[in-house]
Amino acid sequence: MAAISAAEVKALREKTGAGMMECKNALAECEGDAAKAEKLLKERGLAAVEKRAGRAANEGRIFAKENGKRAVLVELASETDFVARNPEFIALGEAIAGRALEKGYTEVTPELSEMVSDLAAKIRENMSLKRVAVLDAGPGELLSTYLHGDGAIGVAVRLASDKSEALALPAVQALAHDLALHVSWAVPQAISRDAVAPAFVKENEEIFRAQMAQDESLAGKPEGVLQGILKGKLNKFLSSICLLDQGFVKEEKSTVAKVLEETGKAAGAALKVTGYLYFKVGA
Repeated sequence: MAAISAAEVKALREKTGAGMMECKNALAECEGDAAKAEKLLKERGLAAVEKRAGRAANEGRIFAKENGKRAVLVELASETDFVARNPEFIALGEAIAGRALEKGYTEVTPELSEMVSDLAAKIRENMSLKRVAVLDAGPGELLSTYLHGDGAIGVAVRLASDKSEALALPAVQALAHDLALHVSWAVPQAISRDAVAPAFVKENEEIFRAQMAQDESLAGKPEGVLQGILKGKLNKFLSSICLLDQGFVKEEKSTVAKVLEETGKAAGAALKVTGYLYFKVGA
C-alpha cells in the first residue's frame, strides 16, 4: 500500500486526540483506512473521548431566534474572538437569524451570505455563515431556545403535550427552557435509545468487547459473567448519550424522563421531547 501521509496522520490525531505515532501505527495496521484506524485506537483506549480542546481554529457565535412556530439557529464564524465580540458582528448575526426566521430559510442562502460579505468588507476580516438549521413546531408543541455564555453554544428544544393548554403553564415553559439548558450541558446524541442507529450500538459493543479482552482482571471469567459486564458497559454508555436517560441538569439523581413524567403529572398532561438542535462554535 501507499505510504501514510503526514496529512492523514494529522487528521486522525485531530479527530481522536491520540498521539502522532499511535495514529501513524494505527493507519499502517489498517492499510490507510481512517475509519478502521479510529475504531482501533478506541479499542486500545488510545483515543480521547472527545477531540482535545483547542483544536478548532474557528471563532464566532451562535445566534438563536424563535417565534412560537419555528426556531432558528445560526453559526456565524470569524477569524478572531475579538471580532466575534464586535457589536456590528453581533448585530449581523441577530439580523441573519431574524431574516432566516422571517423568510423560512432552512440553509445558507445567497441573500444571507451577501449580508456577511458586506460587513466582512467593512471590518476587513474573513467571515462566513457556516450553517443555518430550523426546528418547526406544530399544534400541541412548544419551542424554547438557549444560548450558553457569549454564544459559544446554541440549543433549540421542542416539547410536545397531549393537552395544548398545558404548554401555557409556567412550570411547563420553565421545563422547556431547562431542557434546552440541559442539552447544552449534556450534549445528548439522541432523544431515546430507539433513535440510536443499530450499527452505532454494534460498533461500540465491539469496542467494549475488545477492551475487555485486553483486561487481565477478566481473564478466565465465565462467558455469562463477561456478557453481564458487557451489557452493563453498553447500558451505561447508552444512558450517557440518550437524552431521556441522562441525569437532569438541575437534579442529576433524576433522569430527564422522570422529570418529564413528574412535570406532566402536575400539569395534568403527558409531556415528551420531540426534537432538538445543538450548535457549538467550530464543531
